[in-house]
Amino acid sequence: MRIHDVLQGKNTQDVITVAPDATVRELLALLAQHNIGAVIVSADGAAVDGIVSERDVVRRMHADEGALDGPVSSIMTADVHTCEAGSSLDDLMALMTERRIRHVPVVAEGRLTGIISIGDVVKNRITELEFERDQLDSYVHQT
Repeated sequence: MRIHDVLQGKNTQDVITVAPDATVRELLALLAQHNIGAVIVSADGAAVDGIVSERDVVRRMHADEGALDGPVSSIMTADVHTCEAGSSLDDLMALMTERRIRHVPVVAEGRLTGIISIGDVVKNRITELEFERDQLDSYVHQT
């Protein structure tokens, strides 16, 4: 299975981005509005400048209550692990597990094309297992 297979199964192909100079408060509004756990930080909507998640906000708020009015760039992760649409889903699962990350941007030729969350991966895996179960059940109960 490839990353593009998972992307095609998502309800929406939209990738939400936020400018590096947007405030953390604006970021929180985006997360709530779109019911998502992370946003790609991008000055132009195509390049991946960073990623910022709910975890990043919580960690910063714990250390600095005034962070809400600061820029997203001050709390984002700048060293972003990415993948390509043709990459193996198994490789992505290993990366997410090893690095303890829940969101990975999908890029093509350096341009943002999608995002895969751990929820997307789990949903896909459950679908695969249900299909296999149904196939085995059908085989066992054939007359």
